[in-house]
Amino acid sequence: MTNTQLKIALLDVQDEAKWDAFVDADKNATPYHKTAWMRAVKDAYGFEPKAIAAWQSEELVGVLPLVVMSSPFGGKSACSLPYCDAGGILATSDEVYQAIQTHVIAMAKSAGWKTTELRFANSEIKDDVEQVAKVRMLLDLPDTSELLMASFKSKLRSQIRKAEKNGLTASLGTDAKHLDGFYQVYSRNMRDLGSPAHSFDWFKSVINAFGDQAMIACVYFEEQVVGGGLIIRTKDRVSIPWASTNADFNRLAPNMLLYWTLLEHVNDSGAKMFDFGRSTPGEGTFKFKKQWGAQPAPLDWQKLEGDDFVSFGNVKSAPSSTRQKVEMLWRKLPVGLATFVGSNVRKYISL
Repeated sequence: MTNTQLKIALLDVQDEAKWDAFVDADKNATPYHKTAWMRAVKDAYGFEPKAIAAWQSEELVGVLPLVVMSSPFGGKSACSLPYCDAGGILATSDEVYQAIQTHVIAMAKSAGWKTTELRFANSEIKDDVEQVAKVRMLLDLPDTSELLMASFKSKLRSQIRKAEKNGLTASLGTDAKHLDGFYQVYSRNMRDLGSPAHSFDWFKSVINAFGDQAMIACVYFEEQVVGGGLIIRTKDRVSIPWASTNADFNRLAPNMLLYWTLLEHVNDSGAKMFDFGRSTPGEGTFKFKKQWGAQPAPLDWQKLEGDDFVSFGNVKSAPSSTRQKVEMLWRKLPVGLATFVGSNVRKYISL
């Protein structure tokens, strides 16, 4: 195959099913690569997707999901992909990969984008990640949830049972009740973390775009929602972009029931890999995910510098004092105010 045989162009709407089938079949793909993620971004926040497709004759041989984000201070930046850990080029060969990369570089220069960023997330597990800033935590799933439960250490199994003994219950769904319950816990948790929350419309758009490839789990104590998580999936790989619990009830272990409810559901519905999401090695969330059997796979985020993409930002460093001060002030805001302000600025933050 030569470059002259390749056609690289923006995806036509009628070819979205072919794109999604290509993503389903690629072992390095994530649910974020699906057309649904770009569609949700456009529906909720109005940013323009650039779904770059490479064709050989009538066969799709490579994809790059890209979103162009506008800044309130002027200028545009491109990201693959915003609001998640992963994106980047998927290709059937190095030749196709290079052709797509060359194409996006030309697009970036022609359009004058301030920055162009690709977020790669392969599935290669690394044991030594002490100096790595960010990793994905990946869990290979067995044939059934019974086998998964049996693979856990006794301490983890007892923590799951503890949540149930404490009177916690869980349910799954994507209806208004589950979405409202999830957002209630999520928005408070984001305030407690000192971070702006996504808008409610963002999550509504994600659910609408992914359809039956999305699911929400809510955990209850005496009919009050105390935990919530949202997952999206490809054919057999699942990611959990958001999971939150109400800190007032953490003594009851709602997070244990939350994750087990989702793991049991996806395992028994044919999923083969569960992506617990981004973590910093050695920190609390990293240890929490590792106890479930998840293993670290370093992220490789790249940005365009001149005529090439270079890796950046995955070496550990101390958080800035300015960021720490902003987070401290944010935590003091009432939840309603923090959610209102945060949801109006969150769309401009690609992380």
